[in-house]
Amino acid sequence: MFSWLGRIASACLVPVRRYARMSKDEGADDALLWSRDIGQHSVGEFSIAVVQANECIEDHSQVETGRNATFVGVYDGHGGPDAARFISDHLFLHLIRLARENGTISEDIIRNAFSSTEDGFLAHVQRTRELKPLIAAIGSCCLVGVIWKGTLYVANLGDSRAVIGCLSRSNNIIADQLTSDHNASMEEVRQELRSLHPDDSQIVVMKHGVWRIKGIIQVSRSIGDAYLKRPEFTVDSSVPRFRLSEPLRRAVLTAEPSIYTRVLNPQDKFVIFASDGLWEQLTNQEAVEIVHKFPRSGIAMRLVRSALDVAAKKREMRYSDLKKLDKGIRRFFHDDITVIVVFIDHELLSAPNTSVQELSVRGFIDAPPGVSEFSSLDGLSGVVGSSAGRS
Repeated sequence: MFSWLGRIASACLVPVRRYARMSKDEGADDALLWSRDIGQHSVGEFSIAVVQANECIEDHSQVETGRNATFVGVYDGHGGPDAARFISDHLFLHLIRLARENGTISEDIIRNAFSSTEDGFLAHVQRTRELKPLIAAIGSCCLVGVIWKGTLYVANLGDSRAVIGCLSRSNNIIADQLTSDHNASMEEVRQELRSLHPDDSQIVVMKHGVWRIKGIIQVSRSIGDAYLKRPEFTVDSSVPRFRLSEPLRRAVLTAEPSIYTRVLNPQDKFVIFASDGLWEQLTNQEAVEIVHKFPRSGIAMRLVRSALDVAAKKREMRYSDLKKLDKGIRRFFHDDITVIVVFIDHELLSAPNTSVQELSVRGFIDAPPGVSEFSSLDGLSGVVGSSAGRS
């Protein structure tokens, strides 16, 4: 037993790493666009693409895969990359620890992994805010998918989105949105906030034509954004962007994820996990039709390119002109966009004797922006797409 635990610890702490950078889209010649055309996961193939718009890219993402389990994460940061980077470094580890302790994957396990990640980041804010005061205003949306024992678990904070492509009886592809958008632009989110804060007439405010919580932020759930969760993390009032009209009495944002569980059936063909930058340009149905129509290899890049074509047309431009713009300036035309498409080959779905130990080894490296592959114990291999920090 001790020998086995030792090998587990060794694989976690000192993984053997082989680096494989995501390639650039040579046809587009876009210096801010990266992709991995195709890769293998436990029950099929996946494709990743990332495009940068901000001066410092705030999206992070990862895919972790073993023989019988797959983990996908898309982390759309705001205010800076710190929270998204922290999630990519810790959330999967928390999930594995809790899964091993309980011998299973469940909604409660995933919920507790989110909670542990939130607690860890707020502790990090507490430790570092004297040196970096604005870290209290950094947060991230968090979208996670886990496929295990033929079941798909999806958990979400914020407005990244997971959409599954399903075949109808007439053999048409249909988009089924698996997540809820936690964004104040949604009437149901505003109603939820007002019901939770009946004594606060300013809980949601229309500002410059956009609904915002406390007139500041659109997403109602996140990891981080400590200044909107705990009074002791108030940001200096000299920074107008984060100034509250009155002192914070209690949290106005939450890190409680919405979780959806689905037993995968033969009509479920693929899942698109993407930050809101994609969904600002494409509808759910448009996205699944693109994936269904074209070959798997490079499909995430095709989705990103389609979104950029739409963004360019909105400004009466062509993509060939848009791609010449530098980071920072690009943010006036589109957001950072991360897309991961996960295909489901049902003949590969997990066998009944799948053990939670299949998800017990971690081998992630933050290689911005790129994919890192590693070898590890008992057949668990991993692939991480990290769009961190090219600046």
